Amino acid sequence: MSPTLRPARTDLEHQVTRKVARRLIPFLGLAYFINYLDRTNIGIAKLTMSTELGMTETMFGLASGLFFAGYLLFEVPSNIALHRFGARRWIARIMVSWGLVMMAMTWASNVEMLAGLRIVLGIAEAGFFPGVLFYLTLWFPRAYRVRLTGLFMLALPVSSALGSPISSAIVEYGDGLFGLSGWRVLFLFSGLPAVLLGVVTWFYLTDRPAEARWLSTAERDWLTSTLAAEQQAPAETKGSIRAAFTDPRVWALGFVYFGITYGLYALSFFLPSIVAGFKTTFGLHLNLMTTGLIVAVPFAIGGAVMVLWSRHSDRTGERVWHVAVPTAVGAVSIPLALYLDSPLLAMAAVTINAVGVFCALPVFWYLPSTFLSGVTAATGIALINSIGNLSGFGAPFLTGWLLDLTGNPRAGLWVVGAVMLAAAALVVALRQQHRATP
Repeated sequence: MSPTLRPARTDLEHQVTRKVARRLIPFLGLAYFINYLDRTNIGIAKLTMSTELGMTETMFGLASGLFFAGYLLFEVPSNIALHRFGARRWIARIMVSWGLVMMAMTWASNVEMLAGLRIVLGIAEAGFFPGVLFYLTLWFPRAYRVRLTGLFMLALPVSSALGSPISSAIVEYGDGLFGLSGWRVLFLFSGLPAVLLGVVTWFYLTDRPAEARWLSTAERDWLTSTLAAEQQAPAETKGSIRAAFTDPRVWALGFVYFGITYGLYALSFFLPSIVAGFKTTFGLHLNLMTTGLIVAVPFAIGGAVMVLWSRHSDRTGERVWHVAVPTAVGAVSIPLALYLDSPLLAMAAVTINAVGVFCALPVFWYLPSTFLSGVTAATGIALINSIGNLSGFGAPFLTGWLLDLTGNPRAGLWVVGAVMLAAAALVVALRQQHRATP
């Protein structure tokens, strides 16, 4: 796909886009920060929870992955409901629901109860991420979408970079608080912010630009007319839920997203265990806090490079190679991590993988908006996210199973690399079907 020339941007365009971005991106980014932290902090909790509940690696992988059983079943219906009832009400409902379930995990008395609550947590969270992505298409013209989606998604690596040491500190120093184990205190403190922010969401968000009283009349008119004109592009698929399910491009992008997120979830759930394993491999003795700080490094670097990569994609107007190249680089780097003979080199390889995953993600989410709109976009984005997040079950379960089977994490990481490489190849093969309009 070759970039095309864009018309000069007016002062009004800059003014409106900047005002909307300042209002929405930090707030939605904070919500996503809490969302991803609540979804993945089980990886930190595992370091002490496994002994208390008697969990094997396979049991942990299953409990982690079962989140996606409920999540995937309710993802598409949730996004359709968001389109019908409005983002303000529906996103608020999602956040309050998952926060309450997260807090309930504090009192999980066995592996079975923990696994059941992970399923319910997935049901509660269903629709949040694709709902926000769809919501962003209602507010930002295409020329700005990748960089602003990248800023929103910066919450993902930040939640891991900051969340890992914070979660580790809560587990280590919160042990005994309220008579609870440290990992139980972590779940309790993780759920409360989601509930509080969900209440704020009800009053803060605006469903559509035409309803934004915080924009002037001229600003509302420009934004509404610009977005309406973009949605009239003849290449778009729109108008029905069925259209999303029958469009082969939606399914193909779902499989690409599966490959990218396979690397993300393997990294998120098992990196704390890999770092803790440096004690056996390299003779390093690390406490929980130090482990959390080391885990934060790949995510922090990945987030910084993601912002620059997103801006480069918007500046050049190129999308497909901006997805394929970092995905392929991440695929090659991750299996090599555990063959290196020093912890520093191993973490360098893991960091390259994190950079690849995070650079691919915001650019990838530009592609569906080039041919979907309306309720079809809400459904299609949710369907792509559902297919992709099957990796959320497959990655932790298969990685954990292979670790139990072989006693070595290398086999699981080779699978991660192979799946990511297949995703990179597929998105390149699809480039003729996804002609983005910059």
